Amino acid sequence: MNRFFVDVENIIEQENYIRMDDQEDRKHILKVLRLNIGDCVEISDGCGYVYIAEIQSISESAIDLKLLEKRKSEAEPDVKITLFQSIPKSDKMEIIIQKTVELGITEIVPVISQRTVVRLHSKNEQKKLERWRKIASEAAKQCKRGIIPNVHPPISFEQMLEQICQYDFVVIPYEKEKELGLKDLLKNRGPAWKKIGIVIGPEGGFAEEEISTAKRAGAVSVTLGPRILRTETAGFVALSIFMYEIGDLGGI
Repeated sequence: MNRFFVDVENIIEQENYIRMDDQEDRKHILKVLRLNIGDCVEISDGCGYVYIAEIQSISESAIDLKLLEKRKSEAEPDVKITLFQSIPKSDKMEIIIQKTVELGITEIVPVISQRTVVRLHSKNEQKKLERWRKIASEAAKQCKRGIIPNVHPPISFEQMLEQICQYDFVVIPYEKEKELGLKDLLKNRGPAWKKIGIVIGPEGGFAEEEISTAKRAGAVSVTLGPRILRTETAGFVALSIFMYEIGDLGGI
């Protein structure tokens, strides 16, 4: 069953009524899926609840549905994980957003670090952000998430350091770290770790002074193995290890 997201104010539980007024979703339902009155879809409110709803009527502006069933989404991990991703070149950021959303990321924060080549100007930053958020939304629908992970506006490395103190635990994969592995670190993780940050560098990696500053701010540098991973790969690997260790990918 196909899943769509609607604003929570469009769900009126007392009347068993849901209204879909997003025109792209309406077009997809009618033109691509070719659904009609009487067919059912899954609706998510973006807050962790999923509804089974039946199409009741179709107009030029919206699709009205009858709410049949409500349940808690089972697609969301117990631990909330934020990816602080240094902005890579080309369309790599789009791939990173799509795949980390599939893996269960909660938030994505683009970061401009010392060796970040891409510099977004005010003219194109909003366009990029809209594009990134659309990719996150489409990925969330495809993999049946209970929320649409938020893609934040880009911030500087210094601004990121101010934010990581809000997290229970923050890791920063670093190619010069040879001793502490993420897997071993997570085996001794504390039960209070409910909000985790993963910090990934750009194509050229983090400068040594950035690693030192991040450590002083509370981040822990880890190795992801003997091979140097690309920036678009490192986040997937770190997130996958986290998800497996907390039991979200079939781990115990």
